[in-house]
Amino acid sequence: MAASTNSFLIGNQTQIPSLKPKSISQSFIHFTKPNTINLTTRTKSVSIRCASPSTTVGSEQRVINFAAGPAALPENVLLKAQSDLYNWRGSGMSVMEMSHRGKEFLSIIQKAESDLRQLLEIPSEYSVLFLQGGATTQFAALPLNLCKSDDSVDYIVTGSWGDKAFKEAKKYCNPKVIWSGKSEKYTKVPTFDGLEQSSDAKYLHICANETIHGVEFKDYPLVKNPDGVLIADMSSNFCSKPVDVSKFGVIYAGAQKNVGPSGVTIVIIRKDLIGNARDITPVMLDYKIHDENSSLYNTPPCFGIYMCGLVFDDLLEQGGLKEVEKKNQRKAELLYNAIDESRGFFRCPVEKSVRSLMNVPFTLEKSELEAEFIKEAAKEKMVQLKGHRSVGGMRASIYNAMPLAGVEKLVAFMKDFQARHA
Repeated sequence: MAASTNSFLIGNQTQIPSLKPKSISQSFIHFTKPNTINLTTRTKSVSIRCASPSTTVGSEQRVINFAAGPAALPENVLLKAQSDLYNWRGSGMSVMEMSHRGKEFLSIIQKAESDLRQLLEIPSEYSVLFLQGGATTQFAALPLNLCKSDDSVDYIVTGSWGDKAFKEAKKYCNPKVIWSGKSEKYTKVPTFDGLEQSSDAKYLHICANETIHGVEFKDYPLVKNPDGVLIADMSSNFCSKPVDVSKFGVIYAGAQKNVGPSGVTIVIIRKDLIGNARDITPVMLDYKIHDENSSLYNTPPCFGIYMCGLVFDDLLEQGGLKEVEKKNQRKAELLYNAIDESRGFFRCPVEKSVRSLMNVPFTLEKSELEAEFIKEAAKEKMVQLKGHRSVGGMRASIYNAMPLAGVEKLVAFMKDFQARHA
């Protein structure tokens, strides 16, 4: 049987939700409207509707993924992308094949921006840019766009990423660390009243949530220089809760923690800060170039932006970021309580008032058991619990896509592990 132009042959091992592989041997998949897959065999056809968001741990075929990034994506988003993969909305092509200047992709990126603006209530005087290079590229782009080589800028360093941002800025301007938590192993956030900011600092930079050390700003400092702005790397808590964007000059984030796959970097920047890049600024780091071209100066990470758009739509369907924050608070409270109530068997080093809702680092009183903990958890299909190589221990990243049931299973395992090894 010859396949039509909108069909492709799949083998015996192809995994389709709710259908055993043997039942689709030598079948053709016809992609029609979004969320629907038609399976046509030689004898009959059957339609499969993509599953709604799971209220359980998830599909038996999938693990519970506590990775810090690239991180888990919502299962319903993945299934939606699967249904659209071969033929996006009847266009006859995948998102991965589209011209980034064609009407199909323009509708994708414009809706993604519109939904993000709605989620974060982004004021009209801010631009939204979909870029590449990860948040790390912004460590250089910020000083190149916002200040001259001898300008002062301030950095609050609450973890590894804030420290890396500061070190990169040293190449392009005159940065100063006005507070560092390094001496206390990055377990705190400073009180803002005592900060000695530079009176002429062009900006004050923070990392809103330190992925490695699990330290999160619950409030944000004010910049003392009337002409200065606050800048935040929000990579690992982006879209996990409401944020007053108007407090910031720039917010930037790698997508691969909370809102999409790796390859997309989102920059939200106040428009009056655009257009001041130094002459030496590479064209790909110039905010003005990307703003004037609506993030389409060169070929953007099209499929990644499409995936971000699906996530934004899903977050809106959940009721927006206030509802998302409530879910995240519930998950974090459950896990932190399990740690705190373990009588020292499990320990979280971070000061309670600034513990991250996204990244929960913890250790065992008996450190020699940590490898066994990770190994046994993996047997229970809970993976990526090993702490960052620079700090050791364990780390559970419980981003938006982590269901409550996943955290409940981890907590149950922790209590069982303690009962067997205490």
